[in-house]
Amino acid sequence: MLGVFSSAIVSPPDELVAAGCRTPSPKITADALVKRFLETNSSGVSMQIGDHVQFAYSHHKESPLRPRSFAVKDEIFCLFEGALDNLGSLKQQYGLAKSANEVILVIEAYKALRDRAPYPPNHVVGHLIGSFAFIVFDKSTSTLFVASDQFGKVPLYWGITADGYVAFADNAELLKGACGKSLASFPQGCFYSTAVGGLRSYENPKNKITAVPAEEEEIWGAKFKVEGPTVVAATE
Repeated sequence: MLGVFSSAIVSPPDELVAAGCRTPSPKITADALVKRFLETNSSGVSMQIGDHVQFAYSHHKESPLRPRSFAVKDEIFCLFEGALDNLGSLKQQYGLAKSANEVILVIEAYKALRDRAPYPPNHVVGHLIGSFAFIVFDKSTSTLFVASDQFGKVPLYWGITADGYVAFADNAELLKGACGKSLASFPQGCFYSTAVGGLRSYENPKNKITAVPAEEEEIWGAKFKVEGPTVVAATE
C-alpha cells in the first residue's frame, strides 16, 4: 500500500529532511513513485484524492495473514493491512454489521475520534489488538492519521520524495528508490496525526519521540525511538 501527501496536508518531518541533507541521494517525484508502484505491482489500483493526495494498493504478493484492504465512507479514505484479533468485540462496540471488516472498523473508530474531540487518539488506537498498519485521510477536514501496531508486525515506512511529498508505504525498497536517505521505518506502537500535530506513542502518550541519525551503511536516514520507561497507556 502507498499514500503520498503534499506539504499542503503534511509538513515533511524535520528529522527526515535533515537525514536527506546529510547524505544526498537520488530521489523521484510523488507522481513517479505512484507510477513505479503500479508498474511493479500487478493489478495495482491508484486514486487521486483532491489536489494533494494519492493512494495506491494491490493484492500482489499479499500475505494471507496480512491482507490489504481499502474503503471510503463519508469522504474518509482508508488503506489497511493486517488483521485484528478483537474485530468481533470492536464491531459490537461501534455498532457495526457482522460483515464489517478491519478497514471499515478503522474508519468508524476514526470518526468517533474526530466527532468526540478531544477524545484521546491513543484510546482509539490502543483498543486495536493484532497486526496492523493503516493510513486514513479525511478529505472533509484534510486530516491525515497513520498508525502501526505495538510490535511492528506489519512493516510501515515513511519518507520524502523529490518534490517534498511525504510518502507512507509497506515496501522499504519502493520508498528507498524514491526518497533516498529521507527515509525511516515508522515507529511501532505510534500514530501520526496532523490534527494533534505530529508523531505520538499511543502506548506511552507522554513520552517524547526522538529521531537518531542512522549509520551510513543503513538504508534509513534516521531511526525514531520512544524515550523514557515503558508504561502501557490505559485503554479503558
